[in-house]
Amino acid sequence: MPSPLRKDWQEYRDILRLERGHSPHTLDGYCRDLGRFVDYLESVGILSPARIALDTLVDFLIEQRERGLGPASIARMAASLRGFLRFLHAEGRIPKELANDLESPAAWHRIPFFLGRSAMEELLRSPDHSAIGLRDRAILEAMYATGARASEVIGLKMQDVHLEYRYVRCFGKGNKERIVPMAKEAAIAIRTYLREGRPVLQKPESPSILFLSRTGGPLRRESLWRIVKRCVRKAGVSPRVSPHTLRHTFATHLLEGGADLRSLQEMLGHVNVQTTQIYTHVDRARLKSIHQKFHPRG
Repeated sequence: MPSPLRKDWQEYRDILRLERGHSPHTLDGYCRDLGRFVDYLESVGILSPARIALDTLVDFLIEQRERGLGPASIARMAASLRGFLRFLHAEGRIPKELANDLESPAAWHRIPFFLGRSAMEELLRSPDHSAIGLRDRAILEAMYATGARASEVIGLKMQDVHLEYRYVRCFGKGNKERIVPMAKEAAIAIRTYLREGRPVLQKPESPSILFLSRTGGPLRRESLWRIVKRCVRKAGVSPRVSPHTLRHTFATHLLEGGADLRSLQEMLGHVNVQTTQIYTHVDRARLKSIHQKFHPRG
């Protein structure tokens, strides 16, 4: 059975086709954009319009930009979303503010939400020492250590993780491979999971995927969403945290530590550096601090 969200989308799609008088080209664009949006929401476990938040919309648009969509395509996608959101409001499914908040490009060009260092440490300490807890800790450490996307993390195979040399092979859009260094703590957490957690979860038919579900199969994207949300509640950090927040946190903390945008672009797997520039607020703040510290009249 289709989810309530998908039923609303199907109803809205029918309205577009019957009542709006759009050209076939425009209609195809709207349907493609909104179909992608609904697929994204379902992949992160959002099946009801009532659960859509502004952060969800922003994360979706940022992810599309990271996949290589240009400014014109993103602007069209935001327009498609506004129309759908207004329909959902007219049907009593969501508050009107969501459509209004997406009017300005600032809603999706804004500074990404990220965790401070102490909050990130609290989140990493939240899992227990059960097999599931060891897996969850390894997942959080891997995401924070590499900045990998949710789909890349759940797709990691055993042979993609090189603990001795502390790096992972991630496969992004178009199966494009990139090598990302991994922090010492992440390597320790993954090694502990492999030694004490994964053998408990593993079944004879389990694939070579690194992170296994409770039943010994591969994790799905919505499962990763639930894992992060469970750890967030236990740690008592901001409920706004999603898997993508850990990617933003990775990038922000690297820049705060002195990394340059080009290196960050390579580690995040961005097609061009313009996408990475959503983090330049950190770089500018760091440069200002350096100037004030070292300039004779700073």
